[in-house]
Amino acid sequence: MGDREKGGFWVGAAAALFYPLTWLGRRVHRGGERIPRQGAALLVLNHVSHLDPAVDAVFVHRNKRVPRFLAKDSVARAPIFGRIFLGSGGIPVYRGTSGAGDSLRAAHQALSEGKVVVIYPEGTITRDPEGWPKHSYTGVARLALENDVPVIPIARWGTQDIWNGYSKKFRPLPRKTVVHLVGRPVDLSGYRGRSGSNALLREVTDLLMGEVIELLAEIRGERPPDKRTERTDAG
Repeated sequence: MGDREKGGFWVGAAAALFYPLTWLGRRVHRGGERIPRQGAALLVLNHVSHLDPAVDAVFVHRNKRVPRFLAKDSVARAPIFGRIFLGSGGIPVYRGTSGAGDSLRAAHQALSEGKVVVIYPEGTITRDPEGWPKHSYTGVARLALENDVPVIPIARWGTQDIWNGYSKKFRPLPRKTVVHLVGRPVDLSGYRGRSGSNALLREVTDLLMGEVIELLAEIRGERPPDKRTERTDAG
């Protein structure tokens, strides 16, 4: 399987903080071998709980890679955790500001350097009461189309039963099961080289999130609702 990617002091600090948090749930990992052991990759995930970054970081790290997360700029300003986030290669997203472009440039740079970048296209935990993904920003499509790297959909389910961000309920006991299911890289060859119009970016974003939703449906053993909430081309 090859050697683990080296991370440095701040990645070690993140591991010391996050690994114990994952003990709150029973881990089920499926398809982790699809995450490349070397070279760049863009990992596309759903977002259901404030615990997600911790458990997702450990999941990627257990597969011998160092994840670089795109996250709201408020994360970078948080005491202690913000320093760990930035020190371990996290990329703050300044959505709706003059710095928004810098976020994507930093992510492009990370991919060009052979790093693994993790993105939650929804930008925040889903507002769907049943936990299905809703609105997604098109920044994920820009990254996917402008970098010839594997774009891998991943669904994760179970963290919302431990910490529900909207109901403010934290229920560590009894222990819940947290499942990660990794899909196959999405073939985007038919989209590359085309003009990056808003319509194209929305189409690719919906394609990628559709793959994530299919994986989530497989984990949950149920079909998602057909009707999607209105989306915009922001991001």
